[in-house]
Amino acid sequence: MSTMNISLPDALKSFVDDQVSQRGCSTSSEYVRELIRKDQDRQHLRGLLLAGAESAPTAPVGGSYFESLRARVRKAQG
Repeated sequence: MSTMNISLPDALKSFVDDQVSQRGCSTSSEYVRELIRKDQDRQHLRGLLLAGAESAPTAPVGGSYFESLRARVRKAQG
């Protein structure tokens, strides 16, 4: 694992320390890694949404399509 040092103003350092305590993180590094992972997920989702918006339209879908999606989600969660 690589190391990265960052400088924060006192107010931001205090905020990070509070978040570490409130979120149950063991260190500020763990908190920052969590933020970076969430940002990666957000960027990935944005890319998927943009790709979908740029894709060619397809035929309309019905209720059975959405029910099959719900079933897939339930299966993945369980």
